[in-house]
Amino acid sequence: MTKLPSKGQPVSRLEGREKVTGTAKYAAEYNVPDLLYGYVVSSTITKGKITKIDTAAALALAGVEEVFTHKNRPGLAWFDIQYADMDAPPGKVFKPLYNNEIKFNGQPIALVVAKDFETARYASTLLDIEYEEEEHETFLMHNLDKARPSKKGLSTLLKPPPPPPTGDFEKAYAEAPFKVESNYFHGTEHHNPLEMFATTTVYEGKGKLTIYDKTQGTINGQLFVANIFGLKYKDVRVLAPFVGGGFGSGLRPQYQLFLSAMASLELKRNVRVVLERKQMFPFGHRPQVLQLLRFAADESGHVTAMNHSAVGETSSYEDYNEILVPWSHMLYPAENTLFQYELAPLDLPTPIDMRAPGGVSGMHAIECIMDEMAYKLNMDPLELRLRNYSETDPSSDKPYTSKELRQCYLKAAERFGWDKRNPEPGSMKKGNKLVGYGMATGIWDAYQFPSRIEAIITADGKLELNNATTDIGTGTLTVMTQIAADEIGMDMEDITFKYGDSKKPFSMFQGGSAITSSTGVGIVVAVKELKKKLLKKAKNIDGSPFSKADLDDVTFQDGIMAQKNDPTVSISFSAIVSGNDGKAIKVKKMGSPHMMKLRKYSKATHSASFVEVEIDAELKTITVTRAVTAVAAGKI
Repeated sequence: MTKLPSKGQPVSRLEGREKVTGTAKYAAEYNVPDLLYGYVVSSTITKGKITKIDTAAALALAGVEEVFTHKNRPGLAWFDIQYADMDAPPGKVFKPLYNNEIKFNGQPIALVVAKDFETARYASTLLDIEYEEEEHETFLMHNLDKARPSKKGLSTLLKPPPPPPTGDFEKAYAEAPFKVESNYFHGTEHHNPLEMFATTTVYEGKGKLTIYDKTQGTINGQLFVANIFGLKYKDVRVLAPFVGGGFGSGLRPQYQLFLSAMASLELKRNVRVVLERKQMFPFGHRPQVLQLLRFAADESGHVTAMNHSAVGETSSYEDYNEILVPWSHMLYPAENTLFQYELAPLDLPTPIDMRAPGGVSGMHAIECIMDEMAYKLNMDPLELRLRNYSETDPSSDKPYTSKELRQCYLKAAERFGWDKRNPEPGSMKKGNKLVGYGMATGIWDAYQFPSRIEAIITADGKLELNNATTDIGTGTLTVMTQIAADEIGMDMEDITFKYGDSKKPFSMFQGGSAITSSTGVGIVVAVKELKKKLLKKAKNIDGSPFSKADLDDVTFQDGIMAQKNDPTVSISFSAIVSGNDGKAIKVKKMGSPHMMKLRKYSKATHSASFVEVEIDAELKTITVTRAVTAVAAGKI
């Protein structure tokens, strides 16, 4: 008998061997028969109109099947809502090859489809394209005068607007003995995961498609394709068993999915579209943002007034929002607050969530201004944060479901050796290197979404779990198997978790650090129900010693159900299946947050990070030499 693993224990990743040996298949590696290859032609201007696009030379090339442009795009959905996806912001969704308008540099303007990739790529160079170019704006700092409040839409449920002001900020700030003010500009950041975006669409006939796609949400892609092309949901299957990183870039369906499905339906062939690395830039990214922060404090170091205002970049056609400014008041209490967040439309593609969207930019600015305040007060930065510590959420006046940030501060500081810090700039040295100590607070939301699980005990007594979630490299397969193993008392090798398939029970896309708390909860709920059903089926077996047993009277371990008071009275899971006429024992259950109960609380994860850096006094090179982080994320 192998030792039963438990949640949080280190184990080898279940998919590790496939990944390191190259047998794991990604979206561009499904070599289906009779496959055509699509090559995307991108706009070389940033804004304007296509005045000419001559495809004759490309179509004359041997091996070219078709060239799709706005002129011959198949008749598709016309309404914006049909192009919207589960993560779409308010506005008019970008529709590839919709017309001759150019909204951003690198916009897809044609798809060349050929019998091999090399032919498609070469044919793309034969297109004769002319533009009418217009003036464009892509730099946030030159367009601050265009800033306006964001439009509202369904996505604002997850990304609400800034909280309303409290007290009288301007008066409190003007009268405060200590105050700091600073601007922070963050430039564009691109996700660029290792795997480039790719889609292999298999044409099954009669409007049915099987699609291998790089995505963080198979059901999102399924709904997207079905809505646009007028297909039945059940006739569109999206699979993503392996995803080579996402970081948020795969939360929304990218345009190669649309183009691959469109070409497949029109040509009635299997079509693969893979983006080149340079084409990974002209879509979702972390947006440019300018932040203004003004904090005031009294003599004791308590923050009395805080203003956090920001202007973020969005596209000309959608209003992308980030939760950027509320973090300060979720951490630090102040009676007088003012929060503002506006958007400046630019001639760029719509930004998309990227690794803690809003939190990265917002918290960087917040913690910088707190350090500025500590310097102004001549106070230890850690002490300043401890003096402004709040057990409740100051922005809502609700208690947290759990909060151990104070212990994070203290334990990380002790492990790091923060007490050895000399606050005088330039006072700590190692040879010709200047040494600096820094610390910062971290916070992120604790999202939880509904997730439906199918749990099955098979004829051999093994456990099979089914869910549509993806694994973008976070170890989801392994973690879900660990959760199930603990819940039913089985070894991990006796459990199979099947995922990455839109035909399986519902899951939200993988993002926001929410899948473990969503799909994981679904597994717990489903397995609990499965144990009830196992007992019920065992009771129905003739002569069963469990006929009068309740769930509290039995244990589940190593594929065996036994009586607590007499473990020798037992029955294997496989025997229960045999007693059920050989039919597998199945349940489907939805795990979901208790919204009424959670309304009383705020949810967040917290952390404290301490870092040592060295700066070469002559070369000015910066090296991070030590880092200690303590994280409190509640019960995992």
